[in-house]
Amino acid sequence: MIHGKLMGVLALLVAWSTIASADNVEYLVKLRTQSPTDTLDVLSRLDGKVDLVSSEGRLFKWSTSTEVDAADVLNTPAVEYFQKNHPIKLFANPSIEKNRQAILEALEEGELPIPGGLGAAPQDNPEIQSPVQQSAGADPLLNNAWGLANVGATNSWSHSPAGKGVIVAVTDTGVDYNHEDLINNMWRNPKEIPGDGIDNDNNGYVDDVVGWDFATNDNKPYDLTVDLFQILLGGGNPGHGTHCAGVVGADHNNGKGASGVAPDAQIMALRFINEKGQGDTASAVQVVDYAVKNGAKIISASWGSEGEEAGDMALREAIQRAQAAGVLFVAAAGNGRQGKGYDNDADAKPVYPSSYQYDNVISVAAIDSENNLAAFSNWGRNSVDVGAPGVKILSTVPGNKYQDTVIDLGEFLHATWDGTSMATPHVAGAFAATLSKNPGLSWQELKRTVLSGTASASALAGKVSTGGKLNLNFLANN
Repeated sequence: MIHGKLMGVLALLVAWSTIASADNVEYLVKLRTQSPTDTLDVLSRLDGKVDLVSSEGRLFKWSTSTEVDAADVLNTPAVEYFQKNHPIKLFANPSIEKNRQAILEALEEGELPIPGGLGAAPQDNPEIQSPVQQSAGADPLLNNAWGLANVGATNSWSHSPAGKGVIVAVTDTGVDYNHEDLINNMWRNPKEIPGDGIDNDNNGYVDDVVGWDFATNDNKPYDLTVDLFQILLGGGNPGHGTHCAGVVGADHNNGKGASGVAPDAQIMALRFINEKGQGDTASAVQVVDYAVKNGAKIISASWGSEGEEAGDMALREAIQRAQAAGVLFVAAAGNGRQGKGYDNDADAKPVYPSSYQYDNVISVAAIDSENNLAAFSNWGRNSVDVGAPGVKILSTVPGNKYQDTVIDLGEFLHATWDGTSMATPHVAGAFAATLSKNPGLSWQELKRTVLSGTASASALAGKVSTGGKLNLNFLANN
């Protein structure tokens, strides 16, 4: 942890700093040491608002009203590096992105039918409910979740603990932590007393019972649902994090919905992407650090950027800290951006963080139910590791609901839950299931076990490093 005197210095500087305006520029500043003297010397030069991002990374966020010359900040031996606080976002749903202009034109001409029955959006930040007793029973939608059988998950459940005792951090738009198919599988901070307003475990977060919301800095990392047309007009993909969480670890045999790949895993909800699908490096660093410090063994990351942040040292270092702690970082390979300066070959046009060449990063492409590489999916013989189901994926969404279709406007738009975002949690769940059966595996052995167990798929030959798709059938044989 950062030195106590340093925290006092930071508090003083924050109190003195000016309030950042909406058009402020944000930078990240890393110090070489934790020396309070050096810290005071550097931070006192920064005219604006200063916040601690990572004590482990000696990293601060600086908001200022003007563009800054890096040389002005680096002109002191106490600063190790200085960078912009890069934007991070969800990868756009391929169907919506493809049809967005046609939707806008139809709206303008009054041709688009206004869907009824949407009702009010669920309340944001509902109180966190305790686990509940549920009756056993077959999951009624299990057969609709084609990806589970495709990767051998359903076959593996009778041969493994199905993720029991393994914490998976879902870093995303949040999670509906009260969802009927997730509530009993949410990670519960064992050192925190719910609702007492005290930081019982002294980790810097008060009442972080199921995780934390780094987008709004509160203890309710809820997946905010917004109006359908906000999605259509460019407002992110609300429900995204809950959908990913369900793929990892929705409950099994509770008579509700479907199931996750690892239906006994624990879901740690870490929200850093807002309802508009936007986040930044500073908050991404915070979710990675939080996951590592609080016991997650797998981080599921269905987000990124398209090539412009190769030099994002702050995020790189957070992922390296995760590796040093034995944590796998499972990342979406991306959904392609043909015609916008990018293509689907991630070797030629890298996507970050999935293209970072660290051994704990596993990059995931998307396949359809016929084991074809999804038309939208990025691929890369050297930069993408494995394929997994990512087309029309059924999973949990906020409000005790289940979807494989995001929007259905008939001839105007039929958008299913597609993307490497959906493929990624299949792989994260597979790691959890494997680790629960073999808890003594190192992270290197865990990675090798799952990736060496892939099934050959002709459509993936030469497209991903393993040449195959995720396959958990090996759990039945060892």
